[in-house]
Amino acid sequence: MVKSVRRVVTGHDENGKAVVIMDSHAENIVVSEHRPGGRTNLWRTDATPTTYDGDPDPAKAAFTTEPLANGVNFRINEFPPVSDAEISAYDADKAFGAAGSAHLVVKGARHPFMHRTETVDFAIVLEGEIDMLLDEEDVHLCAGDVVIQRGTNHAWANRYDKICRIAFVLIDAVDEDGRKRPHG
Repeated sequence: MVKSVRRVVTGHDENGKAVVIMDSHAENIVVSEHRPGGRTNLWRTDATPTTYDGDPDPAKAAFTTEPLANGVNFRINEFPPVSDAEISAYDADKAFGAAGSAHLVVKGARHPFMHRTETVDFAIVLEGEIDMLLDEEDVHLCAGDVVIQRGTNHAWANRYDKICRIAFVLIDAVDEDGRKRPHG
């Protein structure tokens, strides 16, 4: 069961005063039989700069792993403890495919869930601990640690005894030549 997240959204009343327009538990929670854990989608944008008016709940829409062009995805992912042997029993293509993102999986990588997004990601470990796997190294992370992921191959492995929760902000990005790199 994915931990419920209270989401408070502000806006303006008819007089331009700051008000709370929504205060409830986020409802766009995604779990899959094809991967352990789940994610709570909290917000998304489809432009930079974005607007602060308009749809009071863009998180209702179906999310892909990567944000929309020029957009941002904000979510919290939960990673339960899973051994390397257990994770290999899951199907990464189906797991990412459920979010329209099977093309992000790095084939032949050292971890079945290794993937690369065309994004700059801000990841904040909220609770627990986890290993971030890159092509040839592991980085151990604990609650309070922050990662700035810059379009690199990566996977997450919770080899510990408690759930790990990470807040992610994914920002659409291109390489230094202004292009998207091919996946695979």
